[in-house]
Parts: sequence; C-alpha cells; structure tokens
Amino acid sequence: MSPGRRAAVFAGILYLITHVTSVGARILYMPFLEDPSLATRAEPLLVFGMVLEVILAAAVVGTSVALYPLLRDKGPHLAIGYVGLRTLEAAVIGTGAAAMFAVILTDPGLNGSDGLGGEPILEVVDIALIQVVEAAFILGPGLICSFNTVVITTLLYRKRLVPRIIPMLGLIGGPLVFVWNVGLMLNIADASNAFAIFFVVPIFAWEISFAIYLIARGIRDSGTAHQEVPLRA
Repeated sequence: MSPGRRAAVFAGILYLITHVTSVGARILYMPFLEDPSLATRAEPLLVFGMVLEVILAAAVVGTSVALYPLLRDKGPHLAIGYVGLRTLEAAVIGTGAAAMFAVILTDPGLNGSDGLGGEPILEVVDIALIQVVEAAFILGPGLICSFNTVVITTLLYRKRLVPRIIPMLGLIGGPLVFVWNVGLMLNIADASNAFAIFFVVPIFAWEISFAIYLIARGIRDSGTAHQEVPLRA
C-alpha cells in the first residue's frame, strides 16, 4: 500500500471516529444538559463523555492533517484552509470538554471537599458552564464545521477527486447546518424539533460517504482525476 493510500485510509477511519465520538458524547451529556442537578450522580458518564470529546477533537484535526499531503498540490490554499478551520473546530470542541471537566470539579463531594462552599452557588456555576458546553457545540460542530465542509468539498468537486455526488452532499449540507445553528443562536430553531433532521442529514451523509470512499478507493491522483469543473456545472 502506497503512502498516499495509507493516508487516505487513515483519514477515512478518523472521519468515522469523529462520528462515533461526537454522537456518543452527546448521548452521555444529554441527561445533564437537561438537568444540571444530575451532575454528581452522572459523574462517571460525564467523564467518559469528556474523554470522547477529547478524542473527537484529536480526530477532527487528524482528518485534515492526513488529507493535506494528498490535497496540497491540487488546491494548496483550500487544503491549508481546511487544516486551519478543522484545527479551530477542534479547539472549540476542546473548550466544551474543558467546561464539562470544570463541572465535574465543582462537585461538592469531590475529594471530600465542600466545593465552592454552597449548593446554590454550585448550581449557578454548573448552569453557566453547561451553557459553555452548549455554545461550543453550536460554534464548533455547527458553524465552523459548515465552513470547513464547504472548503474541502469545493476542492473535491472542482478537481473531481472523488465522485461528484459526494462533495455535492457537503456543498448542500454545510450551508444547511450553518442556517440551522444560526437559528439556534437566535432562538428561532429548536434543537429538539424533529425537523432538524432535514438540516443535518446531508452533512452526515457527506462525511460518512467520503470516509467510506477514502477507505475503499482513496483520492484520485492527477493522472486519473477528471478536468476541473466549476461549481455551477
């Protein structure tokens, strides 16, 4: 297996890891997001969720780093832009994980201490920290992810490095996720609304299909890629 092929397989695996860890962390966080008073009883689950988010952040950066050698000759500006945006997304995800860790540290029973000195204060602190977790989720996997998705899918589409249907899913899904998360920020959209699935499915389909293609086939090289096409084609 050539180095380029190994890099493509590695990137594809990392994309799949980002999905497993992001969904897993969200499921583990969900009870506490709805009721911060459950923090003490849910502490092991929160720790596991936090660890999943750290793995998620590392995998997010890893996808771009693994792909960069394969894309830099085909679109250097977009390739390095993707690395930068994925790194920014990972940093925001890490901020959310750090906020959740701070929630765990404010547990009044931690190490037999009294925490910050009173349950009412702890409740306020926990609520504030959980808002940071929610904000990180909207800004990172929401807004920033929509930008980096458009960046890489533009490159893949123009250079025909993968079948066109794959980046088209991202070109559709990126803006949809952006609009949905702006709606959440403006309290126009409701995260629990079943209608949200129409906004998030395309970008999930893009990443899953791209990951599978990377593992199965890899990126087309300059000799096999078709002629560059504009986005309006």
